Amino acid sequence: MKTRTLKLLVAALSGSLLFASCQKEDDPVVVTPETPADGLFVLNEGTFFANNTTLTYYDAATKTATTDFYRNKNGHGLGDTGNDFIKYGTKFYFVVNVSSYVQVTNSEGVDVKKIDFLGDGGVKREPRYIVPYKNKVLVSSYDGTVAVIDTASLTIDKFITVGSNPEQIAVAGDKLFVANSGGFSYPVFDSTVSVVDLASYTEVHKVKVGKNPGAIVADNAGNVYVACTGNYSDIGPTLVKINAFTHAILKTVDLPVGKMRFNNGLIYATPGYLGDGKVKTINPNTLTVASANFITDGTSVTSPYGIDIDTQNGDIYITDNKNSMSSGEVFCFDNTGKKKFSFATTPGLNPNKVVIIRK
Repeated sequence: MKTRTLKLLVAALSGSLLFASCQKEDDPVVVTPETPADGLFVLNEGTFFANNTTLTYYDAATKTATTDFYRNKNGHGLGDTGNDFIKYGTKFYFVVNVSSYVQVTNSEGVDVKKIDFLGDGGVKREPRYIVPYKNKVLVSSYDGTVAVIDTASLTIDKFITVGSNPEQIAVAGDKLFVANSGGFSYPVFDSTVSVVDLASYTEVHKVKVGKNPGAIVADNAGNVYVACTGNYSDIGPTLVKINAFTHAILKTVDLPVGKMRFNNGLIYATPGYLGDGKVKTINPNTLTVASANFITDGTSVTSPYGIDIDTQNGDIYITDNKNSMSSGEVFCFDNTGKKKFSFATTPGLNPNKVVIIRK
């Protein structure tokens, strides 16, 4: 989240809906490659302390976008700084960073429960990113923990202690990999990735990587990739490849990466704060740039902010936050880099996450 990182520097600086039993209702939904997307939800994080997180819905049939979908359904806003969200089973889980809670809704976007993320004395834990695992969802928080939420009871089973100010998290096999940024420790930063055993939900190892790790993604061959931003000064950004089984570092290259997605043998990456403004593809074997600009038809994306992929058909969604103060835009490209469509998230600011919907 761009606005979050800049603030830290100043201040110290988803098929048919499946219904099953309580324990099984949140198993991932599987759809065939022939099934077209019915629509998209886009989380617009808004701006810090403005309480203006919004949710845009794009209807594929009518080719229209509606904002704010969540407020229209519930009569109130999502809160302050929506950082991440997923659809898992029959529910949506919205991670709202500054307001410090996870908002859970049903598949129609109607409130089910708000899960507060507060520590001792009501101190905000500041949740950041979320991933599903079996009948749980796992949420990183800036207080140095990962929460384990049971998807049936919608209660927090446990807080796992990890590293300093964790950012993105990724599941590889029976392990969770957590990028510990140390964002509140500028200019020192953290430089570790926590490995969490998902049988016991405990940290079992730390892998030393580059300074200020943030984005993290797993492939389908037992590897994890970590983007480290550096210290914004004399230590530059790096991309690190880790063997998920042995925890060994397989390769490190000097490469600026913001957010990443892995699909069909390639890593798709936004440029990050120290990049050239273009979305690139990266060879996961060599960590070399396969294409310096994924977009092949000349379409201009002002400020690539988020990236998500429809793994059913290979479509790539790139969110554009413009100048962070103007309404954002979402672009859909096919897997050859040609634009299929785009839509504005007006009045939503800083669109950062796209979730594909199939009914």
